[in-house]
Amino acid sequence: MKGNGRKKNADLVKMINEQGHLIGNHAYNHPDMARLSNQEIIQQITQTNTIIEAIIDKTPKWFAPPSGSFKNNVVKTAHNLKMETILWTVDTIDWKNPSVSVMMNRVMTDIHPGATILMHPTSSVVEGLSPLIKDIKKKGYKIGTIEQLLNEEREI
Repeated sequence: MKGNGRKKNADLVKMINEQGHLIGNHAYNHPDMARLSNQEIIQQITQTNTIIEAIIDKTPKWFAPPSGSFKNNVVKTAHNLKMETILWTVDTIDWKNPSVSVMMNRVMTDIHPGATILMHPTSSVVEGLSPLIKDIKKKGYKIGTIEQLLNEEREI
């Protein structure tokens, strides 16, 4: 979720956090980060962090650049703000409102060890998430967080 969406959805963010999910930063208003000045990059990240901190009393560790658009100074700026930049490896392309079967097929065709799946709260994801998780597990994969995936002591 991006920063300006968190203001409107504070209760949802609290619930997601309380259920043990990670809350990351996706910039304040979904800009093309690669086109921003250093000051604008800082503002996008810190403005969102301030909102998240006010809601869950934690500073996010992870920054996901909107649309996957970044350049070196975006990653360096996030690092200077004590954040790691993260991207996805499997895209549901759910923003195009595919059917549940199309969304699931995209994931299941591209799923691989260590995959990170990009999804948004769209109708195809809402309706297809439970069967998608079942299908992923049937293939022998485990569902986890970014921190679990990047932990050197994870189970293999």
